Amino acid sequence: MRILLIGAAGTLGTAVHKTLTARGHEIVTVGRHSGDLRHDIEDPEQITRMYRAAEGAGAAGRLDAVASAAGDVPYKPVLEMTPEDHTAAFRGKVLSQLEVVRQGVSRIAERGSFTLISGVLGREPIPTGSAAAMTNGAVEAFVRAAAIEIAPQRVNAVSPTLFTECVPQYGEFFPGMPPVDVDTVAQAYVRSIEGAQTGQVYELS
Repeated sequence: MRILLIGAAGTLGTAVHKTLTARGHEIVTVGRHSGDLRHDIEDPEQITRMYRAAEGAGAAGRLDAVASAAGDVPYKPVLEMTPEDHTAAFRGKVLSQLEVVRQGVSRIAERGSFTLISGVLGREPIPTGSAAAMTNGAVEAFVRAAAIEIAPQRVNAVSPTLFTECVPQYGEFFPGMPPVDVDTVAQAYVRSIEGAQTGQVYELS
């Protein structure tokens, strides 16, 4: 398959890239500052340019799948969050991924797929994580709703807990939550891309 991977340079994106490449897929990587294509998906116009560039990169033909491993949100106590913080969180993780799907429906294969990223905080909130909880819940709700409209194309979300690789930096914020290896999370992307399910949220915790 020919797959567009957004956020390919991050911890998760690197693992997904490695896993999909090992399975014989052609990967077109996207990032703000690195990758085959350099685009910021928070800007709808850059998403348009991203798809146009992807159509001309590498092998000819449409994309078979789009996978997102990117999304930024602020972490602050609820009473310190501002309207601008909430807007930034929604734009950074929800609107960006929704727009990737909206614009991508006409640009990927007839039975292609989208795989989005949400996260454990939508179901297991922590202090300072209200923005992440909000955005993760919104992404998952969108996936369930969009799946019934875009068929036979598919859309799923991957919802991991804290990565084992990130425990030294962030483990204290996730007390009692078992971490998951990033390579295990990458396998959920394989399941979404190569499988047949749609409207699913793959929880890894």
